[in-house]
Amino acid sequence: MPDLSGKAAIVTGCASGIGAATVRRLRADGADVLGTDVNAAAGKALCDETGARFAEQDVSDRARWDEVVAQALKAFGSLDILVNNAGMVSGASIGDVADDVWDRVLAVNLTGTMAGCRAAIPAMASGKNSGGAIINIASTTAIAPSPVDVGYSASKGAVRVLSKSIATWCAQQKNGIRCNTVIPGATETGILHAAEEAMPGIMAGFAAISPMNRMADPAETAAAIAFLASDECPFMTGAEMLVDGGAMAIHPGF
Repeated sequence: MPDLSGKAAIVTGCASGIGAATVRRLRADGADVLGTDVNAAAGKALCDETGARFAEQDVSDRARWDEVVAQALKAFGSLDILVNNAGMVSGASIGDVADDVWDRVLAVNLTGTMAGCRAAIPAMASGKNSGGAIINIASTTAIAPSPVDVGYSASKGAVRVLSKSIATWCAQQKNGIRCNTVIPGATETGILHAAEEAMPGIMAGFAAISPMNRMADPAETAAAIAFLASDECPFMTGAEMLVDGGAMAIHPGF
């Protein structure tokens, strides 16, 4: 397991799914963690359970990002890891997406990720550990977009390019900050279990996307995030790590 002792992290979207699994994993690996979410009750419960700290946050609120970074610095004395996990879907195609829905999805998924990186980089660069690791969470829809969610697909595709731009800028600045992207495939979360009740068979359909014929456990994605957050991969930046059970590696006809 990566050793994250002495490191401090912010994890957004911590109340459930990949975010909750990431808080658990980073804490198990020794990191101090500040988890954030708009769902204050669930987010705080998760953080209390794991010994993390919690801050209520809408990641699209740019001013709030400065406050969250300041809170992490005050609590831990440094900021070494940022996991931009918070996100949302719209379920709207180009044929029916409303302006407010499009704007909200991009505000959370793309602008929220950018704002988090922008706020965290100065704190990481000037911290006691002089550098850090940013892990932005995209989606396989960034590679093979969904026709029924134009906002989610577009925003996650943009996160891939955003991460590369940040990675190369940080490398040129020689500030010791790496930025990588994790690209999860279909992941078994509480949201999908709820959807199965309304749409029986949806989970089997998502499982069939991967040649492994199953969805990921959120902990499997969290393991990839922990690796990228650690000092085990100091030459990895601007990279994309697929955690999709081979879904993007196989022709859809097979």
